[in-house]
Amino acid sequence: MFTGLVADLGTVRSLQRDADGARLRIDTSLAAEIGEGDSISVNGVCLTASAVHGDGFEAEAIEETLRRSSLDRLREGSSVNLELALRASDRLGGHIVQGHVDGIGTVLDIREDGFSRVLEIAVEPELARYLVEKGSVALDGVSLTISSIDERSFAVSLIPETLRRTSLGAAEPGTVVNLEVDVLAKHVERLLGSRLGQPATEGVR
Repeated sequence: MFTGLVADLGTVRSLQRDADGARLRIDTSLAAEIGEGDSISVNGVCLTASAVHGDGFEAEAIEETLRRSSLDRLREGSSVNLELALRASDRLGGHIVQGHVDGIGTVLDIREDGFSRVLEIAVEPELARYLVEKGSVALDGVSLTISSIDERSFAVSLIPETLRRTSLGAAEPGTVVNLEVDVLAKHVERLLGSRLGQPATEGVR
């Protein structure tokens, strides 16, 4: 489990793609804190460190992960948001993030608003139903608050710290981002559907 508070902006050193999936090698200043088998959020996707080296780690992404996320769009030199798994003693400064990406969104528009930057993100209807104004969403693993929402998109406001510390600072119209909606909303929908005798929705996992 994660909180959506990015600990480091890593760099993709290599990405090897074949019919079985992809192997990523990522350089990060967090290398000394990572052990083989550890869970690491990479742009919001929970991956397992299969090897650790002095400058970073390696991890595999299976086809299911590549279909649902933007990891397949990474290239050598790409910057990625990294977060280590939450310790039981840590503060929950963001919100509960599983690292299970529900889908992708596309940046439609960017505008400055005082010292913040507002990103408008296109979202598919099957994910939009889980989003509410002032609710939580994870974009590329970053815990954010939804500032507005309509039928086709939602907006988030990024403070200067987020712009400096995460890859969202380099986002531009057309940038594809990983989306993870609030897991509590999905559980509530399933429970209420069952109680009302309606089939539970299986749209996202």
